Parts: sequence; structure tokens; C-alpha cells
Amino acid sequence: MAEPDLTPPRALVPETVRAAFQEGDEARALTLLRRARDAQPPGSPGWAVLERLTGLVLIHVLREVEGTFALERADAVLDAAGLDRPTLAWLEDPPGGG
Repeated sequence: MAEPDLTPPRALVPETVRAAFQEGDEARALTLLRRARDAQPPGSPGWAVLERLTGLVLIHVLREVEGTFALERADAVLDAAGLDRPTLAWLEDPPGGG
């Protein structure tokens, strides 16, 4: 049986993503989020955390349709796993913050 992933969900977000988003470089944050997401097993909770944040950044840069589809994909996985849904605060706040 495989070991469960005990990584806290917020720890999946690379600091480089937070830095890019906080500096107003949403395009770079989006690229880095997608790379981190693609390093996770598809459909896993880790993938869903990063997919949801990708969707939120897409909506933030007014790409609502793409962002909404990303949220729908991610939220289904997060809800099934009983995990909280990440918000943009995860990118705006330090890792130990809200």
C-alpha cells in the first residue's frame, strides 16, 4: 500500500510563485503554478491544490472561462478528499499566514 502524502497543502506552493504574484507578475506566477501542478500525479489532492490556484490566477487576470473550468476540476478532487479550497490569500500571504 502506498504511503499517504502528508505534505501540508500550502507547502505545495513554491515560494517563487508567491514572489511573482506579489510582485505583480501574474504571467510568471501562472507558469510556475502550472509547472508545479504538472509535477503532481494528475487528479491527486496536490494537483488539485495547484490547479485551483491556477484557476484563481486565471480569473484574476480576466481569463474567467479558463479559470472557472480549472476551479471545477480542482474543487471536485478537493471536496472528495475533504480538503479546504485554497484562495488567492495563499499567494498573497507568507506560508505561515492566513
